[in-house]
Amino acid sequence: MHSIKGVGPQLSALLTRFFGAPDGQEAIALDLLMHMPTGIVDRRRMDGVSRAVHNTVATLKLHIDRHMPPPKGKPHIPHRVFAHDETGDIQLVYFRAQGGWVEKLLPVGEDRYVSGTIGFFQGEKQITHPDYVVEADRFDSLPLVEPVYPLTHGLSSKALIKLSRQVLDTLPDLPEWIPPERLGQFGWPSFRAAMCAAHAPEHPDDAQLWSPARMRLAYDEYLAGQLALLIVRSQLVAPRGIARTFTGEITARVEAALPYTLTEGQRQAVADIRRDLAAPERMSRLLQGDVGAGKTVVALMAMAAMAESGAQSALMTPTEILASQHYRTLQPLCDAVGLGIVLLTGRMSAADRRAALARIADGSTAIVVGTHALFQSGVVFHNLGLTVVDEQHRFGVHQRLALSEKGAHADLLVMTATPIPRTLVLTHFGGMAVSVLREKPRGRQPIETAVLSIAEYPRVVARLHARIAEGAQAFWVCPLVEESENLDMVSASDRFGELKQGFGDQVALVHGQLGSVHKRDEMEAFQRNEKKILVATTVIEVGVDVPNASIMIIEHAERFGLAQLHQLRGRVGRGSQRSACLLLYKEPLSETAKARLETIKSTEDGFVIAEKDLELRGQGDLLGTRQSGMPGYHLAVPDVHRHLLEWAHDDARAALARNPGLTGSDGEALRTLLYLFRKDLAIPLLRAG
Repeated sequence: MHSIKGVGPQLSALLTRFFGAPDGQEAIALDLLMHMPTGIVDRRRMDGVSRAVHNTVATLKLHIDRHMPPPKGKPHIPHRVFAHDETGDIQLVYFRAQGGWVEKLLPVGEDRYVSGTIGFFQGEKQITHPDYVVEADRFDSLPLVEPVYPLTHGLSSKALIKLSRQVLDTLPDLPEWIPPERLGQFGWPSFRAAMCAAHAPEHPDDAQLWSPARMRLAYDEYLAGQLALLIVRSQLVAPRGIARTFTGEITARVEAALPYTLTEGQRQAVADIRRDLAAPERMSRLLQGDVGAGKTVVALMAMAAMAESGAQSALMTPTEILASQHYRTLQPLCDAVGLGIVLLTGRMSAADRRAALARIADGSTAIVVGTHALFQSGVVFHNLGLTVVDEQHRFGVHQRLALSEKGAHADLLVMTATPIPRTLVLTHFGGMAVSVLREKPRGRQPIETAVLSIAEYPRVVARLHARIAEGAQAFWVCPLVEESENLDMVSASDRFGELKQGFGDQVALVHGQLGSVHKRDEMEAFQRNEKKILVATTVIEVGVDVPNASIMIIEHAERFGLAQLHQLRGRVGRGSQRSACLLLYKEPLSETAKARLETIKSTEDGFVIAEKDLELRGQGDLLGTRQSGMPGYHLAVPDVHRHLLEWAHDDARAALARNPGLTGSDGEALRTLLYLFRKDLAIPLLRAG
């Protein structure tokens, strides 16, 4: 960044922080170009003083008549400059303008172009602190269409405009990476021309999100992301697969042992997975199913098929609670059909752990269930064939790679209860194959959802007393663990204290800051129906299974995202009783919060909810991606540009199919694209031929 004129160490450090350059790297000139304007100031109105409209931006050629500085000792009175053009008079107003600089800027008797927002004071037109004052012969230096940027403390709009213009001047014409037919189809400009239109627009329309320039840049960003994902994926998936063969014996026994028949969706998913496992490439499949759609059984059928082929499977979960629960669900079925299964968590006794590790190493267990402890160096698999990852977005890419190293040819099945729209599957999973379980398992109860103000708290508690007397159990979820000074919210600890006064020892409390033993004890007491109300933070969002719990109360529901509300609601309705979900909110509600609560109330379809979430929040938050290094976009705005993603995906696939090593001039252009969008880490992974 220092190479840009006028950028010293201080400004360079500020820009590096502001643009969030990767660790240890300075912000570079490119980051400036990737920082897109969010609006435009149109200074082209030059109709003269008399036609300048209040509260709009005008550009006027004025003759400077006289100055009226504030009286001595009264600095709060502004410095006024009286000026006119042939249509009328106007005043230019400056507050705290000491040192004579205003007189130098606007010399009496000379003409100046002045641009700023028109105001009124005591019936007179005025411009307070004009944005620009330029000499008559330097009119060309006035930006008539001026981009508006998101700023940070210490960085002015003028400085950013000046810097981005400097970078634009040094930007060369780059080789074209977009296929000519795609460019022709949309009539897009070159990369350089598109950047100039976005940062130095000649017309306000040039910088609109739907302008050809912004469309092209959004597509470029999507194309770079898709290329990088496909290159990484070809490394992980295409080579080194094993074509599996199955006898069908164990899977038939598992299906016979199930207390219900598989749904059509489950059968289809099992068939997809078996087909992938039988192919020579490594499987990389995403199994999406709404909360309670029966993903675990599909995973069990896949792991049973893997056992038929003589290989082991690992089922990996984000938390020990979830690992234990999966183990409890699967163990009776595995025992019934003679499949070895072990649980491996960080909390086992040394003797249990040694015994489990021995069974994993000698191959006497077919299925291993655990947390990320599964890929620590002490765990040696006899022959790992399949990795099943539950709740994918809680795992980083590095952990997935570490696990795939455990089994040199291991297939990958990712299960998620967050229904992920097609756009996000492409963005985050690089076009992984997808199986979707849409129907609810038989016997699942519909959940009645109501939205109430927290002012109704006494009524809610009275109703809860009545339901608990009838034998029901309830979850009560709060967004915080402890009271926070800056957020006016009831915390889980406070609510626990209040409910305890009315319900005594029937109330349990669980949150992330509790020790794991205490947390497990409280959970288990609730699961055994010894406690009737479980007050919790979102720890329970992922995978707590208590069929008798039929009431879910979510306090400060306006603070939760749609996907989270949907996941939490899915914790009830698992048994035979009628279930209810109550969303308590605190006034006043924002429009977005209102739309979220309305969506949850009106549908239980996770895919409808996910699409709405994408619309309300944008793609970055939906997968909890802020935490896991998923791509956020600088140039593409999903609401406007989402349709371009499918094309970028298809073009990236076609480019790699044509030229897997990205060699020659076409390949060079695509490598330049990867570099521009900081995706060049994918380049060393390219396979030639």
